[in-house]
Parts: sequence; C-alpha cells; structure tokens
Amino acid sequence: MSRYFKHSLAPLILLLTVTLTVGFFTFRDYGLSWDEPLFYNYADSIWKAYTPQAFAPGFDFEQVYGKSGDDHKTRGPAYLLLARPFVSALESTGVDMASAWHLVNFLTFQLLGVGFFYLLALRWVRPSAAFVASILFATQPLLWGHAFINPKDTIFLAFFIASINLGFNLVDKIAIANQPTFRSAIFPGIIFGLTISVRILAPLAGLMILLYALLTLKEKLVSRAALLTLSIFGFVALAITFLSWPYLWANPLIRFREVLQLMSEHPATIQVLFSGQLYRAYDLPWNYLPKLLALTLTEPVWPLFAAGIIIAARSKKDWKSLSLIFLWFIVPLLYVVIKRPPLSDNFRHFLFIIPPIFLFAGLAFNALEGWLRPRWAVVLIGAILLAPGIVAIQQLHPYEYTYYNSLVGGTNQVNRLYETDYWLTCYKESTEWVRSQQPNATLHVQREPVLAETYGAGLIIKDLDRESESDIQPGDWLLLSTRANIDIRSVYRKLPVEHVIGRGGAEFCIIKRKN
Repeated sequence: MSRYFKHSLAPLILLLTVTLTVGFFTFRDYGLSWDEPLFYNYADSIWKAYTPQAFAPGFDFEQVYGKSGDDHKTRGPAYLLLARPFVSALESTGVDMASAWHLVNFLTFQLLGVGFFYLLALRWVRPSAAFVASILFATQPLLWGHAFINPKDTIFLAFFIASINLGFNLVDKIAIANQPTFRSAIFPGIIFGLTISVRILAPLAGLMILLYALLTLKEKLVSRAALLTLSIFGFVALAITFLSWPYLWANPLIRFREVLQLMSEHPATIQVLFSGQLYRAYDLPWNYLPKLLALTLTEPVWPLFAAGIIIAARSKKDWKSLSLIFLWFIVPLLYVVIKRPPLSDNFRHFLFIIPPIFLFAGLAFNALEGWLRPRWAVVLIGAILLAPGIVAIQQLHPYEYTYYNSLVGGTNQVNRLYETDYWLTCYKESTEWVRSQQPNATLHVQREPVLAETYGAGLIIKDLDRESESDIQPGDWLLLSTRANIDIRSVYRKLPVEHVIGRGGAEFCIIKRKN
C-alpha cells in the first residue's frame, strides 16, 4: 500500500478529510450528555478569572468556576479556555450551544488525537500500516461517539497522545543534536502543561517521557545541553499549567496536592449496571475494566494487539519506546484490577489507556503487509478489519458510544445487562418526539431535566424526582432512562409505554403517558 502514498502525511490528510467531512454533516444529531451542561457553564465562567475585575478588592473569585464550582474548580479548564472562542464563533452563525461544542470536541479529538496517534505510529511502522491503525482507532464506535459528547475524557486522551509523541521527539532531538535544542522544548512543554490542566493524571505522560530520556540519553542525560533542554520543557509545562488553571493561583503546591488527593479518592456513590447486576461504583468486581475492554472494542482489535505484542517481543528494534508504550496500557489496567477504585460510566475515565492497543495492532498489520502478496489482498484484509467499526457507527448513530461487540451479541443483546446510553443523550430524540406528538405537553423527566429543557421549547418540563405521584396529571408524559435500570425500579414502571428510543433491541429512553 505504501506506493499509494508518496508523502508520509498523505494518509493522515486523507483520513482526516473523510472523518471531518462526516463530522460536519452529523454533529447536530448528538444529544447533550449528562456531564455537559455544568461543564460548559464552567467554560462560560472561567474567563472572568482573566479580567481586571477578578483582581479588584472584594471580588468573589468563586464565581469564576460557574454554577458547580465545588465540582469543577478542581478540574483543569485548559481545553475550555482554548475551545470557547471557537464555540462562540459557531454560535454566532446560528449553531446551537450543544451542537457547537460537539463539533469543536470532535474536531479536537480528530486533529489532535488521531493526528498525533498517526505520527506516533510512524515511529515503528510504515505510513500505510499507520494509516490502517489510525482508521481502526478513529472508527471505534466507542471513541467516535465520545468524541462528540465528551469534552473531558476523549480530550484528555488526545492531549495525552500529543504529549507522548512530542516528548519522545524532544528526547530524540536531544540524543542527536550537536547544539542545545532549547527552542524545541517550548511547544512540547506547552502541550504537556495543557494536558495537566485538562486532567490531573497527565503526569503519567511526563513519567513516560522521563523514562524514555533515561533509557535513550544515558550518559548524555547529564550533559549541560540535555539538562537545560529538559528543564525548559518542565518549566514551560509548569508555567502553562499554572496560568491555565485559576484554582491553583492562590496556593499552587497545596492546591495541586489537594487535587491529586481528591482524584485518587474519586468519591462516587452511583450504581453501575454490569453483567446483569447493579454494583456500587466503589464495589465493582476486579474484572470490570478488562471485561469492558474486551466487549466494547471491535472484534479484530484484540487479536491484532496480541500479534503486535509478539512481534514487538521478538524484535529488538526500538524496544525502549515500545516497552514504555506497553506500560502506558498495562500499568493503569493493573492498578484498576488490583486497587479497584470507584468507576462509573463504563470506563470513560480510562479511555486514555487504549491508544497503545492500536499502536501494537499497527505493528501486526505492518508485519502482515510485509508478508502478503499481492497488494490487493492487503487492501482487502484492511477493509475487513475496519468494517465492524464502520458498520456499527452507521447502525448506532448517534449513539455510537453504546457499542458492544459480537462477543456479547452486540448492543442489541446487552439490554438490562450493561450500561448503554448512560449519559442520557437519548433525551434529545425523546423530547423532540414528545413535541411532535403534543407541542405544549407537560413532560416529567426522571433524571437531569436540564437536558430535556435544552430541546423542549414549548413543553412544560418538570423534575420527576422532586414530585409525588399526585403531581402527575392524566395526559402528562413521562421520560424515563434505562441507566442502571432506573426505569423498571420506578414507581411509574407499570404505566403504559408510548415510545422507546434505542437501537435494535437495546432501550435507552422510555416514554410513558398517564391515562
């Protein structure tokens, strides 16, 4: 396949052209997710920290964190600060707030995440194999859906990949440079600093870069040029983290430690549906993450990953960086298996550990490409490997993130067994359906009524959780969610079902009406 791409970046340009085109045509289809409204309110408020009034006597600095300051001020706002101007520009053209954010989220994930994934893969494989690995990565239904509706975890994943790629490249430049490479440390430092200000787990990327420097530079690490370059990298990263995270300004060291402690404890009390049982988020079985990893990535991924591990183990080429890539995946996985921290929303908090899976899959395809003849056979096998994800994206749209593979029978077979639309994005389609039936209806929403309000112009939206049964009048509509099976545990479970939002046999939202 290599001869079809004269320039190493040509495959990436082709891939991004296709994915971005699809994104531009579909971004309005996605409903606002559970975590988005307050997070975007944080984005609207955090800019106040950079205005003169924020430093005026008597200014209440807590207001810069938005309506949920206690929840969000300990989350770095770097991405929100960077993305908000683009969102505002889209809104000025008539795009609604939710869709504007969804488009910017998707563009960020594709350009930064998929783009730097491809560049990272080029360290070990041919452009054609990096191309296939990048498509396999980009077209995972799980990631495709999250790329629109998740301004936290997929964004962190994208910045994490960029930090690793740029950090490794910086170390390589130090290794071969005859002159100090101070200037080359600035951009990697900026990206790493922003990554820390997206999520506090980012220092894991810094640790990987440091280990790569230790393995690669050896004696040269203690040279004046190497130490100065790495020091500039670290200083720039810390400066960017500080400048882009107003919560740290009052007392950087103490507050950073406070955030680390908070994230390690990760208090979560919600219930999680897993393997047909309801668990508390802090009482999940050891196999929670391994099983979800097995079931929510497309079928070719794990065989390719296993083959890639074998190929990497037998090859002595660039073992230092490949070993660190493997640690990127296995160390967090083992941490979850052994420590069993509270988790919810499937494994969205650990999406950042899955790029290594696809990098090793790229190694496998790279070897396959070298063995197979004729070339059309390579193209055919590549298409077969990519087909499950692409087909599922089309079938599940716009609920791609609810994907489960054939090992469990597909998404249509996991109803009431695993979480599907746990972020309630089906509220958009549900509310629009109720409006089509009765434009001025009263709609009682079981959870997060703010999501329904976004799409419920003309409807009377009420919070079902704050009402008694006597508040429901004949003719009123009810919107229930299947997250953690809360609909069938509701006192309204026996009311007749008017409409179901879902895909195949999987039910996401249940619409009922009181007679």
